[in-house]
Amino acid sequence: MSAARSSAPLWRVIISFMAIYFLWGGSFLAIRISLETIPPLMISCIRFICAGVILMVVAWRSGAKMPTKAQWRSAALLGFLMFFAANSTLVKGEETVPSGLAAVLYATLPLWVAVIGWLWQGEARPTGRSLVGLVLGFVGVVMMFGTDGKGIDPFGGLLVLGSAVFWAVGSLLSRRVDKPESSALASGMNLFCSGIMFLVASTIAGEPSRWNLATVSSQSILSVAYLIVGSSVIAFSCYMWLLSVTAPNRVATYAYVNPVVALFIGALAGETLNPRELLAAMVIVVAVALITSARPKVVATDSTIAGGSVRSRLKALASWGRAS
Repeated sequence: MSAARSSAPLWRVIISFMAIYFLWGGSFLAIRISLETIPPLMISCIRFICAGVILMVVAWRSGAKMPTKAQWRSAALLGFLMFFAANSTLVKGEETVPSGLAAVLYATLPLWVAVIGWLWQGEARPTGRSLVGLVLGFVGVVMMFGTDGKGIDPFGGLLVLGSAVFWAVGSLLSRRVDKPESSALASGMNLFCSGIMFLVASTIAGEPSRWNLATVSSQSILSVAYLIVGSSVIAFSCYMWLLSVTAPNRVATYAYVNPVVALFIGALAGETLNPRELLAAMVIVVAVALITSARPKVVATDSTIAGGSVRSRLKALASWGRAS
């Protein structure tokens, strides 16, 4: 353990974990409440521009260097994938999918990171535990949608899953693009760029002309403020700090704690689950726990696997499955 990790105050570690567990877990309900009186694209525009400016100002006041043009291009790419595409599909999906179930579907993120990372970028192949988690996770998703027409709204559910896929692709790309040394500055740039994209999209969609400020409820205003300060600034800052002072696999536990928190908060707000949805949620949470707790294998050095095409890796996956 590094000196930084060993000297981290226990109370601060605990508070930071509580922040990413509960602040991120509550963001799904906050989105749903915001949608009641604020257009979806406008919500994300306000949220990400404000959060981006706050993080960039904090970074610059802490001595961060001004970003280069290449770093701004990277920020625009990551902002599009991780915030514009991911958040717009999530918000749209939550128009028909309850916040708790949306959180559970979004918790499949580690599944997509594992699959896309290995097939596309030559990441370590799934271990036995990860493979069980992948299969179990997809089973849970199928259960959530249902095969008898009584599951969640298919279109809304697919949008939420698409949100997780966009975030997974952006997360994998973020390891390879040119970014500022300051994580706060890099994150603020990503958020700000996505906020500008949402502003353009909202204007094109005609939201400003249809939006009457007088009809905005105090609950929606408080929810947006929560998304800006609690979810985008405080929780994210705690997340980045935890990555520097404790083991990444411990920090990754947010992926299966957030859905539990979101389901509990959603229940308090009046959202209900039928027995199958509850069972599917439990299956997905267990699957994500298996994946995030698995020890990664060494990345294969064979060019067919590590450097080949997606088709090559699919063939390798098939042969590996037959050999197992």
